[in-house]
Amino acid sequence: MDKKNMRSANVTIGVERAPMRSLFYAMGYTKEELDRPLIGVVCAHSEIVPGHMHLDKVAEAVKAGIRMAGGTPIEVPAIGVCDGIAMGHVGMKFSLPSRELIADSVETMAQAHQFDGLVLVPNCDKIVPGMLMGALRINIPTVVCSGGPMMSGLVNGEETSLSKMFEAVGARKAGIIDDAGLLEFEENVCPGCGSCSGMYTANSMNCLCEALGIGLPGNGTIPAVHSGRIMLAKHAGMAIMNLVEKDIKARDIVNEKSIKNALACDMALGCSSNSVLHLLAIANEAGIELDLNMFNEMSEKVPNLCHLAPAGDTHMHDLNNAGGIPAVQNELAKMNLLDLSLMTASGKTVGENIEGIMKKNETAIRDVTTPFSKTGGIAILFGNIAKEGCVVKRSAVAKEMLKHEGPARVFDSEEEAIDAIYNGKIVDGDVVVIRYEGPKGGPGMREMLNPTSALAGMKLDKTVALITDGRFSGASRGASIGHVCPEAAMGGEIGLLKEGDIIEINIPEYSINAKVSEEEFAARRAAYVQPEPKAKAGWLKRYAQLVDSSAKGAIMKK
Repeated sequence: MDKKNMRSANVTIGVERAPMRSLFYAMGYTKEELDRPLIGVVCAHSEIVPGHMHLDKVAEAVKAGIRMAGGTPIEVPAIGVCDGIAMGHVGMKFSLPSRELIADSVETMAQAHQFDGLVLVPNCDKIVPGMLMGALRINIPTVVCSGGPMMSGLVNGEETSLSKMFEAVGARKAGIIDDAGLLEFEENVCPGCGSCSGMYTANSMNCLCEALGIGLPGNGTIPAVHSGRIMLAKHAGMAIMNLVEKDIKARDIVNEKSIKNALACDMALGCSSNSVLHLLAIANEAGIELDLNMFNEMSEKVPNLCHLAPAGDTHMHDLNNAGGIPAVQNELAKMNLLDLSLMTASGKTVGENIEGIMKKNETAIRDVTTPFSKTGGIAILFGNIAKEGCVVKRSAVAKEMLKHEGPARVFDSEEEAIDAIYNGKIVDGDVVVIRYEGPKGGPGMREMLNPTSALAGMKLDKTVALITDGRFSGASRGASIGHVCPEAAMGGEIGLLKEGDIIEINIPEYSINAKVSEEEFAARRAAYVQPEPKAKAGWLKRYAQLVDSSAKGAIMKK
């Protein structure tokens, strides 16, 4: 490779770069290392996120692969919020905003030091899309190498995961289990490192990076504790050197066609509703037009083939054992739902990556002729209280709740709603409405795993719906409808709802409406007083001022 034509030449070559080289020498780099491509290894290792506690080992394997292929790895850090630990208090307000900080930090470190390529080493929720957004922004060769999923836990002889832990809290509040039963869950649902073992947001995004082609085959499903994860990391290090040599950049892989491939996999896998936010934001950084209607168009074409937790009883290691994402892609290829000609980070096309990899069982991956449903796992609903749309993980909704009508129980914060749920004030048929939790109103668009899990734990998930301008964890199940847009803080009709208004939900028809006339809404709007912003200072105040609507992926306004 001709080093003179590389970005890193700006910090390593020429008389005028002698001061820069002296600083590299201060860190122990040799001339031989500086003569090679400089590859940024962006690692989110920390001691506060189970999915990240082992990323130092993954990053070391990536660096080994880079060295084997003739490059010089340079590790730099990234922050990461553990959504489970941040859940249910003010900390969750910082989770989605952290995506923007991560994207900015990747852009900053790569541009300031002129890396020739990037290997991104994230694992959980916002960290995966945040890193990829930053890489797409600067558009240099990039490979995503995630840390892999956690193994499922074992409680009372049954495999389980974090979603069941949150539901156990609701069961304890309802007196269905006792303190000893709660402790059994507490000590056993999360057995070690990795991203929590269901098809929650972290695993959804790791699988979708694989579907996009920016992650190598196995990126989404090889368990964190398997030796295959270390092998994958070494191959990721080798792969980035191939991309640098061939000048294949991030946007050459993440493009309009690969986004459609990812949408198809999203529907087949039954990914987290948060995947909608993140795919919109990723597409925006790649300069691709993507709107909410495209999700429904894809949902009508693509069958739902997987019911991993919280939708079913299988977990990520089951999906991996069944053949992983390549096996799912092969099923979709039978219906011509994928573009198999697209280049991927492996240096091969999608078709070459999945050739001969068929599903090994029907427990985790259904055949396209016998799917869980003929439509995809995500649905976007529209109506008079969601004129710009809202999102539901259809694959995790009980059949009896696909259509529902009931009275609104209106709350202006998550805390108010969870208090009512825990104290038995929500009954069969209700529609819980939680507002002022959107990107601006929250601010930060908190996940509502506590309310949804409490309802599920109390056995109300098949009789009670929940809608919010906030969002839901990938671990939520039931008729949990989030991202209502426009949000209440932006004048959306969800802010005009009153206690007892009848809400009609029809997921098969992609609709959600309140039985309130336009004239009545107009009268309520005339009398409406906008509440004071919740964030008075700090990063969240700036975020609230800059963030766009959830219908656009809660990106920063340009």
